[in-house]
Amino acid sequence: MSAQSAVLFDVDGTLVDSNYLHVHAWCRAFTELNLEVESWRIHRAIGMDGSALVRLLSDDAPDDVRRRLKDLHSQYYLESSALLSPLPGARELLESIAALYLPIVLATSAPEDELAVLRKVLGCDDLITAVTSSADVDVAKPNPDIIGVAMDRVGATAERAVFVGDAVWDAQACARAGVTSIGLLSGGVSRTELETAGAAVVFDNAEDLLQHLEQTPIAGLADGRIQPG
Repeated sequence: MSAQSAVLFDVDGTLVDSNYLHVHAWCRAFTELNLEVESWRIHRAIGMDGSALVRLLSDDAPDDVRRRLKDLHSQYYLESSALLSPLPGARELLESIAALYLPIVLATSAPEDELAVLRKVLGCDDLITAVTSSADVDVAKPNPDIIGVAMDRVGATAERAVFVGDAVWDAQACARAGVTSIGLLSGGVSRTELETAGAAVVFDNAEDLLQHLEQTPIAGLADGRIQPG
């Protein structure tokens, strides 16, 4: 199979059950700086660019406050990392895609320290062809830059790539990049929202996607074509 094809994966909420730990960490950070932000509002922003999230939820707080919020979030999130676990079917899904000779790229903008923890929890480095991180872009999703970097890592094109993610920001970034996206409900976002954002098809989690893999755009890549979304 040509390396012009690739399956790109978000990690948080897609392969690793981490979204609600992020919510809790952000909640602690905002509380410590005496900023009242409801947890549901934080959850609605999970997956977007971290700086954009802080700016939105802090009501455009001064730069030093925003920097402190990001530092506190990272601290509290890493402190809770023992609670992280792979989502159902994550390893098996990656194994099945690798068996199709399709390169797998972790297309995430997570900071390097958080990414290292996620990769350890996932335990799938043997199946991964390439990885991105926050060091690769200035602005994360819904900006499509990280998707472009991920494709470049394996020489793929938008027409020969499929992205799997759990957030509306994933689907929106893919739409801007011209990449077909598959949505998963495992991040806590509704099916309708993911479809409205541009996801071609939506599944419960990685396990559900694996069970229907032959009916997805990923199978189209293995067959030498992208199936219409």
